[in-house]
Amino acid sequence: MKRVSIFLLLTFIFVSCSDTEKTAEKPNIIYIMADDLGYGELGIYGQTKIQTPNIDALARSGMMFTQHYSGAPVCAPARYMLMTGKHPGNAHIRGNDEWASRGEVWNYEKAVNDPNLEGQRPIPNGTMTVGNVLQNAGYKTGVVGKWGLGAPLTEGIPNNRGFDFFYGYNCQRQAHQLYPRHLWKNEEKVWTQNELVAPRQKLEEGADPMDPASYDKFNKQPDYAPALMQIEALNFIEENQNDPFFLYYATPIPHLPIQVPQEYTDRYIELWGEEEPYIGNRGYFPHRYPKAAYAGMITYLDDQVGELIAKLKELGLYENTLIIFTSDNGPTYTGGVDAPYFNSAGPFETAYGRTKGFTYEGGIRVPMIAAWPGKIEAGSKTDHISVFWDFMATAGEIAKTEIPDNTDGVSYLPTLLNQGKQQDREYLYWEFPEYQGQQAVRMGDWKGIRKEIKKGNMTLELYNLKDDPAEQNDIASAHPDIIKKMEDIMVKEHTSATLDRFKMTQLGDVMTGN
Repeated sequence: MKRVSIFLLLTFIFVSCSDTEKTAEKPNIIYIMADDLGYGELGIYGQTKIQTPNIDALARSGMMFTQHYSGAPVCAPARYMLMTGKHPGNAHIRGNDEWASRGEVWNYEKAVNDPNLEGQRPIPNGTMTVGNVLQNAGYKTGVVGKWGLGAPLTEGIPNNRGFDFFYGYNCQRQAHQLYPRHLWKNEEKVWTQNELVAPRQKLEEGADPMDPASYDKFNKQPDYAPALMQIEALNFIEENQNDPFFLYYATPIPHLPIQVPQEYTDRYIELWGEEEPYIGNRGYFPHRYPKAAYAGMITYLDDQVGELIAKLKELGLYENTLIIFTSDNGPTYTGGVDAPYFNSAGPFETAYGRTKGFTYEGGIRVPMIAAWPGKIEAGSKTDHISVFWDFMATAGEIAKTEIPDNTDGVSYLPTLLNQGKQQDREYLYWEFPEYQGQQAVRMGDWKGIRKEIKKGNMTLELYNLKDDPAEQNDIASAHPDIIKKMEDIMVKEHTSATLDRFKMTQLGDVMTGN
């Protein structure tokens, strides 16, 4: 009897040790994606007005990427490239698609009550996502935040695309209200205590624009979506602490509208004093203190990052967790945001046409921070050129699992660990059918851009980013050889879009003879 007990004890110890070693082999991965956060809107990247102490500390504990790129200059396609490892020339989703053929999708009241009017064009069945890849490697997978890749009741919802858990906005239109009437938890609509205030409203006629009370209906509601999301993100970590997990935290901050709990606005009012109100004349909700509240939104997100790190440390998970922080695209140009005031694009131009929505550096170069105690050197910095569609390859290598063979990414794990040889690529390619149609190529220090393709323009602009990071001096005429290489790349990497909405017929006519 004693021998049997000893045998069982030794077996238990062996199995427990094996499970522990197995878990240790597979680190947790948390990927935090801010929404419309500019390259220059974090202190560690040069911001001087907005306070981001927790994210700055995260960067000091890990690695800053100085040349990291989004997959696209707007929401849905950027998220698609991240999730699928595809570049825009091979992608199914290449722009925002509100799927308007369904009916009145921009009628918020109708969409709130009818899930058939909510959400974006779905990722098709059979599409492998990072969630699928990590599920296959034994990870528990979750999305908290904004999805935008498949309407409710379709094959594209997160629970059908590789994620065990989802909480947040299914629809990016519904995310134009941070005090929403509802969110989604897995496939269940969860009602909040908020009243529906349809976006794009202005101040009521006769309201005093200088009186904060005139803005109450836009800011004085009980359930702030980012706060509800934080609860679910922390719960997901706690509930899955005994398994390797992947949390894709796609926060809606600081995407418009400008809405944040009053204490965060007050913090900056105390610093800066009075300012001119935003009355809603450039879209989204008005706000009495737009600069203070916008800064407050980013500081609110910073506090949430600090809470998340504290939770990891409390549970003893911090040492075995890779945290990546980035943004889906460059800063916005409307809705009361004053990007020039904050120098939101950092070293890149902040004017309209150079930030969100455009393939200039201000639209697609984004901050990225990676921290992993004991693995990534604290206080390190890299100029390795990387992009969203590299994440699947990186996650697959970390989890020691296979990824689809039709992806376009290159793992940046050697850069993170400063081990082995980092595979570099000859170039990066983007295409974007919105804002009159665009293409771009990054090749070493060279950046080529073709814009207004839908107007028939096929001329490339050329910039040397080493000498001219703000892309002010077009030197295409002096380098016909570089232009020819970029034109060849654009032909090689472009495939015809499967969805008519994303086709650029002018591009096809000129480049493929179709």
